[in-house]
Amino acid sequence: MEAQGHEEPAGRAKITKGYNLPARHVIHTVGPVVGQQVTERQKEELASCYRSCLKLAEKSGLKSIAFCCISTGEFHFPGKLAARIAVDVTDRYLSGSAIQRVIFDVFKEEDLHIYQKLFQ
Repeated sequence: MEAQGHEEPAGRAKITKGYNLPARHVIHTVGPVVGQQVTERQKEELASCYRSCLKLAEKSGLKSIAFCCISTGEFHFPGKLAARIAVDVTDRYLSGSAIQRVIFDVFKEEDLHIYQKLFQ
């Protein structure tokens, strides 16, 4: 952000090389920061994060993408709602997409259980 001279707004995506990571590319997005309760705008911004990443991955010729739990850590988006948005947006997008594989990568055991329930 310093090199480009401005912060990125929530919901957009950019792609860079993977450099020393075990991935050819990294897609970056900024999720919404939640205060007392989640607003409709924040729900749409989170949905836009997933859509923007998927569109950019496809535009870049990628066949797979892995997502972390966007906005659920320091940004305080509730995990269950965030996972529902992630899965719903991804499911809708994939119906007409060339992307073949999506991974939802979780850090906490709680998030693992949330996604397992959604996929049952």
